[in-house]
Amino acid sequence: MSDPLPRTTSRVLKFEHGEALGISNRWEQGQYCSILTRAGIVGCGIYALDTPAEFGQAIAIAKGTPAKPLVEPEDLFNAKIVGLTPKAASFGIQVGMTGREAVELMLKAQQKKTEVSEH
Repeated sequence: MSDPLPRTTSRVLKFEHGEALGISNRWEQGQYCSILTRAGIVGCGIYALDTPAEFGQAIAIAKGTPAKPLVEPEDLFNAKIVGLTPKAASFGIQVGMTGREAVELMLKAQQKKTEVSEH
């Protein structure tokens, strides 16, 4: 038996350069997932890019398909980035890289910012 809808789950995900929060939200006939870092979000195609870009936020999105939707945050690991904000690009994230690569670059960016503020 599956959990009742709507539902949200979250868990800590470990990466080479740190930890991030994986999130999945589901409702009847819909879902989205994301990986939240201190520096920004790697998420599925439900995220718009224009508003976060306007606010200087780092967002990189991947896109699933109706046959293979992105449901759990781990689904983003191998999914290809199809869009990003200028702030995400400033971290070195590029269209075509994997979600895991994008998360690692966000984690590196937050490490650099932390190191600079500590000095």
